[in-house]
Amino acid sequence: MRLDLLLCRLRFVRSRSRAQDLAQGGLIRCNGARVVRASHPVCAGDVLTLPGSAGPALVEILALPARRGPPAEARAHYRELDRTGESTIAGEPKPISERTPPP
Repeated sequence: MRLDLLLCRLRFVRSRSRAQDLAQGGLIRCNGARVVRASHPVCAGDVLTLPGSAGPALVEILALPARRGPPAEARAHYRELDRTGESTIAGEPKPISERTPPP
């Protein structure tokens, strides 16, 4: 599925043209790689980094939606990472006593 279509169907943006602008502006990452095309292919299992007002959001795509449905249906197709520490990127910070001192 195209990235711009996925973003629209999962309700991350209101319109497909806005999703195309985000993708072509280089503001989205797919599995850590910067995306510069709106037609970038996305499949289940991919992790997207999306810009947001409260900072970047990491989402894992669980399934590809067949349509732009209600918000509850859209949320069933992805899960947010980092908010509850589910990803290794935003794991629990080490206590100060366990950190290695700078050289």
